[in-house]
Amino acid sequence: MTTVLIADDQPLQRMGFKMLLDGTPGMVVVGEAAAGAEAVRLADQTRPDVVLMDVRMPGMDGIEATRRITAAGSRTHVLILTTFDLDEYVYAGLRAGASGFLLKDARPEELIAGIRAVAGGDSVVAPSLTRKLMDAYLQDPTQLPVEDPLLATLSEREREVLEAIGHGATNTEIAERFTLTESTVKKHVGRVLAKIGARDRIQAVIFAYDNGLVRPRG
Repeated sequence: MTTVLIADDQPLQRMGFKMLLDGTPGMVVVGEAAAGAEAVRLADQTRPDVVLMDVRMPGMDGIEATRRITAAGSRTHVLILTTFDLDEYVYAGLRAGASGFLLKDARPEELIAGIRAVAGGDSVVAPSLTRKLMDAYLQDPTQLPVEDPLLATLSEREREVLEAIGHGATNTEIAERFTLTESTVKKHVGRVLAKIGARDRIQAVIFAYDNGLVRPRG
């Protein structure tokens, strides 16, 4: 059973999400929050698998709420919901520890699939959107990256895989590029995430950019 907490300041939006999720086999809504502070409190109390997090809420916004929920070290994953696919708040949310984002006008099946993916530890940002987000909102390209000591713990192959992840490559594309099986790639990706302390591929993309393995396009 996948447990979900809905955080949105619009009652009708919350109602719509709840009706959809409660009507989906294997999913249950464990709480609703109309503000960021309430979302943090309920996430601590209910420990949901996924928080559907709106960005613009009164008081504490969804970005700060995401930061506090992920910093608590629980298994809860945050899925940012936004109106615009290149909303600057989306990147801020990913930086704060969210596992991805979806548009609020996503089809019901896309939302369900996204929640399941995030609950399983994956991300829900398509590679093309990942690149657009990182290109638009990552670090100032005029600033030189500072290499994280964790980068040195990676093998040569793991570093290559991390760079490919940073470019938005899927496991299939990585397998084709390095003539590996997909199962081998999955093992490499798992070791990379563990070594750099990344919750998911999105956090690995950020790590790759921060360490200069991938540069934003000018």
